[in-house]
Amino acid sequence: MTHETVPPSPSRDAADEVRALTAVRPSARQVAWQSMEFYAFIHFGMNTMTDREWGLGGEDPALFDPSDLDVDQWMSAFAAAGMTGAILTAKHHDGFCLWPSRVTQHSVAAAGWLEGKGDLVRLVADAARRHGLKFGVYLSPWDRTEATYGSGKAYDDFFVRQLEELLSGYGEVFSVWFDGANGEGPGGAHQVYDWERYYEVVRRLQPGAVISVCGPDVRWCGNEAGHTRADEWSVVPAALRDAERVADRSQHADDGAFSRLVRSDEEDLGSRAALAGRLDDLVWYPAEVNTSIRPGWFYHRHEDDRVRGAGELFDLWCDAVGGNACLLLNVPPDPRGLLAAPDVAALTALGERIRAFRDAVLDADVRLSSGALRTDAGEPVADRSALARPVREGARPYVWRPDVSDAVPTASLVLAGPTEVAAVVIREDITLGQRLERVVVTGVADGREEVLAEANSVGHQRILRFPPRVVDEVEVRIEASRGLPAIRTLAVIDAGGVRSRG
Repeated sequence: MTHETVPPSPSRDAADEVRALTAVRPSARQVAWQSMEFYAFIHFGMNTMTDREWGLGGEDPALFDPSDLDVDQWMSAFAAAGMTGAILTAKHHDGFCLWPSRVTQHSVAAAGWLEGKGDLVRLVADAARRHGLKFGVYLSPWDRTEATYGSGKAYDDFFVRQLEELLSGYGEVFSVWFDGANGEGPGGAHQVYDWERYYEVVRRLQPGAVISVCGPDVRWCGNEAGHTRADEWSVVPAALRDAERVADRSQHADDGAFSRLVRSDEEDLGSRAALAGRLDDLVWYPAEVNTSIRPGWFYHRHEDDRVRGAGELFDLWCDAVGGNACLLLNVPPDPRGLLAAPDVAALTALGERIRAFRDAVLDADVRLSSGALRTDAGEPVADRSALARPVREGARPYVWRPDVSDAVPTASLVLAGPTEVAAVVIREDITLGQRLERVVVTGVADGREEVLAEANSVGHQRILRFPPRVVDEVEVRIEASRGLPAIRTLAVIDAGGVRSRG
């Protein structure tokens, strides 16, 4: 591949800044996680049966008795939506375990379901793999049933034993999802979580799993409404990994308002201005957008008419998956153990929208201002239109690296004729860091240019949508970059694959 150098024109300080910014790169587990893009959250348990969001703890295990449980129905719906994995709430704040934990009696082993012989974690893990989906777990650190909660090490010992059970008995896990929940309030029990000890257990038992949210691998986007920043950066200050900071900003009350709350602070986490003075303390910490298909996280029948529609979900997908983040969409089964009809319908329609988007990649004659398209092994690729193919699932990735002397690297995507377009997809090779800082997309029709979209960050993937325009050519111009750009994908999307927002 093209040798990595820094252009001679910048000052020594500027060159050092670029080296510091591009030296921060993802781990293999982070790269694998980012490629998953879209997966499910499954909130199901005692709260499903009691019609609550937060259980009180100590509920009668006999209440957990889903009459028509069908985990394959769940996975079929997730796969139809285009999801790649599923994370199960193995234990929520009420402390009821969906597997027969050996360290508590408050589990499915004491439930009416299957006469106490069931293991829902096992069923979900196996069903996910049958449907080609990866499996992840959520284990609430807050436990309203366990008597040792708030005692310090004794509770940490209890929590670690549960974590070891989940991570050693159910096959490969792609994500261990933690939050910092502790809703006891000023007068209640307070546990100082031993995060480093928990992380050691995950690394030891599931080295390929990312530790998400209250963890060092995947960052919470900062809200549960599905809001994404205008520019999402993966290279950010290491202080954002502080689990207690995340806990302070997470949900502290059992209400339905938090799931739609959007804060406007901290919108810029990774521009050069935001990172000034912090270049010696940076980490690769990419964002996950988590939200629910319903106002609540657990199923409530009165919300059946408030399920997000395919149009809104498609916008969420475009903004999150197309905004250098992954999308974790919660879809809660009902007390029968089934996904409700409105949720299944919305997921099915969403999957159709996503497939239509991917099928709408236009063939184009790609003309590069400099450099060459190469394989990961460094071999030149003559067909530069291959830059568009990774948008279609299963295509082999390539990399375009312009010449060091090219001050404004530009790719022109010449279409077969006048075509109505409505989006451009850009991907960087994030194994080389996050580099692009300013991208401008213009359309050319009858010799006239019009700016269609612009962005200040790209990362794993950026989907730039714009009002449909009939053009002959689309030009992608890189106006600012942290060192030499490394582009995986450049694709133009036919307007028919995008449709209007709403």
